[in-house]
Amino acid sequence: MVSVFQIFSIGIGPSSSHTVGPMRAARRFLIELFEREFLEDVARVETELFGSLAMTGKGHATDLAVLLGLEGETPEGVDPAYAEARRAGLKAPGQISLMGRYPIEFDPEQDLIFCRGKRLRFHSNGIKMSAFDLKGKKIYSQIYYSVGGGFVVDQREAKQGSAQTSWQVPFPFKTAAELLGLCNQHGLSIWELVLENEKMRASEEEIRKGILKIWHAMKGSVERGIRAEGELPGGLRVQRRASAIYRQLLLAGDEDPTLVMDWVSLFALAVNEENAAGGRVVTAPTNGAAGIIPAVLHYAEKYEPFFSEDDVVVFFLTAAAIAILYKEGASLSAAEMGCQGEVGVACSMAAGALAAVMGGSNEQIENAAEIGMEHNLGLTCDPVGGLVQIPCIERNTMGALKAINAAKLAMRADGTSHRVSLDAVIRAMRETGENMKSIYKETSEGGLALQIPVAAPAC
Repeated sequence: MVSVFQIFSIGIGPSSSHTVGPMRAARRFLIELFEREFLEDVARVETELFGSLAMTGKGHATDLAVLLGLEGETPEGVDPAYAEARRAGLKAPGQISLMGRYPIEFDPEQDLIFCRGKRLRFHSNGIKMSAFDLKGKKIYSQIYYSVGGGFVVDQREAKQGSAQTSWQVPFPFKTAAELLGLCNQHGLSIWELVLENEKMRASEEEIRKGILKIWHAMKGSVERGIRAEGELPGGLRVQRRASAIYRQLLLAGDEDPTLVMDWVSLFALAVNEENAAGGRVVTAPTNGAAGIIPAVLHYAEKYEPFFSEDDVVVFFLTAAAIAILYKEGASLSAAEMGCQGEVGVACSMAAGALAAVMGGSNEQIENAAEIGMEHNLGLTCDPVGGLVQIPCIERNTMGALKAINAAKLAMRADGTSHRVSLDAVIRAMRETGENMKSIYKETSEGGLALQIPVAAPAC
């Protein structure tokens, strides 16, 4: 299994698969060099990017992420302001320090290669890294795949279907049927079962503190997104709107009941504008969908009676269970599944988790998660200019509202009368993603990406 703290990880924007994953891959490459006692002999590192990383990597700051990873930075530890300042290192040849200790020459034109139109076998987000000594001899090479949500596997792990991040748990599950069966067998709610699995790695108190830290980070993303103004980077000249909407809502009265929708949309908008600007966000389960979970949880905090920190824990553990089902049965990667693989999954996670906070049964939670995905099937990933801005930012507001609707709809039934199961909708999602043309899977070669002329290069 994977952990709730791998599903929800604190990092920077604009993309979990194109920014967070490549940064982790680059740093992992250095660790492997160090373990083999090669690091001191390295004079040059070459990074080749394939598939979706090659097609939209410039707009997703993949090149910057690789540079930061080679310097030893981590997504959760790097200062977004420092990351932005390091963009200058991508404009001309210079020096970088591997792990901050070993200086080498770095030429972005030669050492960062975007292999457009080429795809490695296992996954669209392929990264090949090679290290050379002073004589130009290759001393080590490795292939990694950024498989969505910031998760990274190497070539061996990809073939074996396992990763370094997995561990043994008392209640393993891969399908919703297995999850519900285990819950019924042991008299556990979904969140309680996930908690028992998490306790194999940490104490209950540590788990609780970690979850509340994630929630605090999400709140910070909303607050920064609400304060910030101006134009988002990348050349599309997209203006940040959250701050102005926030001021308007503060002046609005309480007569219009649909203002609840406006507040939810604001929370999602604020997070994803912050993400598009390269700010601090939480993958949930990706950066492109990072606004949905915090928007729905803000809704619960604001409108659910007797809401407490205990509900925050219930929410995240339930959402993690649902994310695991999609990771096992399909994918969290928009490069594989289209946007249904991130916004659709986040909507499903939020719907099920909200149903749990509302006191729903395990069956109602499963129903809510199913509804959340059923009406996102076929959602394409077609970012204009390769940037996580149009339609990605607004798409989070739609996903958040749909999640709340799905949870409320599921709570009006007993969770046993729906004909389509969560497992069935996950299978349908995977089949849809596999049949979807590559132009609709984060390549910016189809959909809205072709309908809007880009005023400036996405870089």
